[in-house]
Amino acid sequence: MPDLTLTFNNQLPEGIQTGDKAWFLDISTGLEISLGPITSITPGPPQWIIIIDIAAGAAVPTTADFIFYVKDPIGKVGQLKGYYAEAQFRNNTTAYAELFSVGTEVFESSK
Repeated sequence: MPDLTLTFNNQLPEGIQTGDKAWFLDISTGLEISLGPITSITPGPPQWIIIIDIAAGAAVPTTADFIFYVKDPIGKVGQLKGYYAEAQFRNNTTAYAELFSVGTEVFESSK
């Protein structure tokens, strides 16, 4: 697959990483178009450069289009990494008691 090199004069967002999916908003049509995975990031200044692995013949953005990225929900936030939780349940009564279910919901809010 060919590579697409995008050069920016402004600093890139702090959370961008290789493996994230690059997209752009085509200003002329209002469509969001997937470019492909980011394979390389070169920090600036004076310029910040990202290289994207795009499919042959894929649409490419113009200087007027809005470029953004999306994290892979499976690879980046599908598992707990670096976080720890502990729960303790106590029953202080002598009567019969049964714990039917315990559940939790975990999500990454922001970094």
